[in-house]
Parts: sequence; C-alpha cells; structure tokens
Amino acid sequence: MMVCEYKPGLEGIPAAQSSISYVDGQKGILEYRGIRIEELAAKSTFLETAYLLIWGELPSKEELKAFEEEVRLHRRIKYRIRDMMKCFPESGHPMDALQASAAALGLFYSLRDLHNPAYIRDSVVRLIATIPTMVAAFQLMRKGNDPVKPRDDLDYSANFLYMLNEKEPDALAAKIFDICLILHVEHTMNASTFSARVTASTLTDPYAVVASAVGTLGGPLHGGANEEVIQMLEEIGSVENVRPYVEERLQNKQKLMGFGHRVYKVKDPRAIILQELAEQLFDKFGGDKYYEIAQEMERVVEEKLGHKGIYPNVDFYSGLVYRKMGIPTDLFTPIFAIARVAGWLAHWKEQLAENRIFRPTQVYNGKHEVPYTPLEER
Repeated sequence: MMVCEYKPGLEGIPAAQSSISYVDGQKGILEYRGIRIEELAAKSTFLETAYLLIWGELPSKEELKAFEEEVRLHRRIKYRIRDMMKCFPESGHPMDALQASAAALGLFYSLRDLHNPAYIRDSVVRLIATIPTMVAAFQLMRKGNDPVKPRDDLDYSANFLYMLNEKEPDALAAKIFDICLILHVEHTMNASTFSARVTASTLTDPYAVVASAVGTLGGPLHGGANEEVIQMLEEIGSVENVRPYVEERLQNKQKLMGFGHRVYKVKDPRAIILQELAEQLFDKFGGDKYYEIAQEMERVVEEKLGHKGIYPNVDFYSGLVYRKMGIPTDLFTPIFAIARVAGWLAHWKEQLAENRIFRPTQVYNGKHEVPYTPLEER
C-alpha cells in the first residue's frame, strides 16, 4: 500500500485547478481573472467584479445593467425568513444568524437543476442580492426593531449601508465600502472556499454551499480575525504600549492578529489599499487613535518579524475602515461574507463544470487488533 506524505492543513497541496484568481505571495500580487486587484479597486464596482469572477469576463454595458437590475429586484427576503430571524437570540453572533438564514433560503428554492444555466444564474443573483439584506435585518431585529426595506434607487453598497442605519450614506463612505467588497470577494483556495468546493462536489444546492462556507469563514483564524484586531488595538490602548505588548506576545509565542499569511511573505496588497481607504475616511470624518496604534504596531512587527515575511494582512486595516463607518465590530465578518459569497459562487460554478467529489485519504495512527472488552469487565 502506498504511504502518502502527511501535510498538516494540506499546506501546499493543490486541491483544484482554477482560473478564478491568482496570488503571488512573494511579490504581493493578487489578480481576479488576470486583472490586478489595484486596477479593479480603482476602476470597477463590486457587482461588475462579481460578474467577472462568476462568468469569466468583464460584462458589456448591457450585461452589467441587466445583472445590476436582477440583483436590485431580488433584494427582499421572504417574510417567513424574517419571522424565523426574529426568533434568534439577541446575543447570537451575526455569523451564526447568517449561516442559518442562508441555509433556510434554500428551503424556498429546493430545486437542484444544476445543468440549467437559468437555475445557476437565478441562484447567483438571489444569493448576492439577499445576503446583505439578511445581515442588515438581523442587526436591527436583535435590537428589537423591524428591518428596513431595501431602496431600489440606491446601488448595491449604498443600499446595504442604508438598510443598516435607515439613513442614506455619505457618498465617499458608500464608495469606499464598495471597494472593500471588491478586496474581499475572492482569494484562491482559502478555508471557506475549500469548504464551498467540497460541499459543491456533492451536487447539493448552492444555498447549502454558501451556508457551509459562512460557517467556515466565522472562525478567528479566517474571517473572524478582523474582529480580534480591533479587540487587540483596544487592549493595547496607546502607542506607548505597542512595543511591550508585541514583545510579550512574541515571548509567549502568541499570535498577533492581523499579521502574517499562509501565502503572502510581503505586505498583503489588499492591506495596502485598505490603509489608503482608512486615511481617506479619516481625512473627511476625523482621525482615530487606534489607527495611530495600528501604524506603530506595523512598524514594531516589521522590525521584529519582517525577516520572517510577517506583515499586515487584509484583516489588519479592514476593521478600522468599518469602525469609522459606525459598523459594529461583530458585523465585520458578515460583511466579509457579503463580499465573499460571489467568490464562493464562482468556485461553485467552476466545480460543477468538471465535478469530482472530494474524497481525500488519511494517515491512520491508531491501534490495530484491539480485543473487545465485555461491559462487565470494564
């Protein structure tokens, strides 16, 4: 019998062939369908980028307009889903609420016509359209308020911010939020995307695919890290406390949230853009003392760990951007999911094209030939 080499976390082992996104961790390059992230952040919109990822090329004006209109018309959620969400405990984490709601959505669209392009498009549109509505609805309902209805005259990102606050957002804030979604929409074979592809490989429905990915994204070693970055900065409290905090964490071999990446050995290109976005917000709406702490922390960590290729990742500055927009900390990861759902659906669609169910092997390290001990002798 062939003995397989065991790689903890499947590190470095290709799990699929994909043309959706590309990362060069040594050079700090991220591309979606061959287009650099810097160019998309400067020139594209979230829905246009989502279309690019899912259907493989940038849409024409007519195609983009049709896609935007379809998404706009599907923003509302079933009243039974709203009623279900009202029964969720107020203390529940919004990611758990989102996972349950995404799975429940599949109950209303249980047909699995996976060879029908119309079914695939309808599912894509419905999930991209309703996930933001469910996130905003739970935020208001856990405060005892009714959810805010979507506004058809607002674009994708502005509408979400409106549903969250029942207030039309500042134009700069809406634009920056849209760029944030572009930055978070896709990133090769990360844990949640792998979870999505494994689930998709069983030929279940796309709502189950997204629900499984949401559950994976919620962990602190994946999407949940941006929440912990804010908690870390609050714990540090001042610029003067940064160096002793970092040194103590390193001495105790503890993680520094928002630093280091399995792929990038330079500063995450998304972190570079997010830092610029944060500064735009601070210029218009006033500074944030935690940004000064973050800057000092980046300097100290680079001094201590730069030689090991440990630099800020996408989670380090994203929370500061959302915080300045007045978004609660425990909504940071659901917002990550709002963006990443388009990436998951791109991988779902790609998986269906040449599907083979995932069935990895294992390295058994248990006992053999153990005799059964009768109950009375135990």
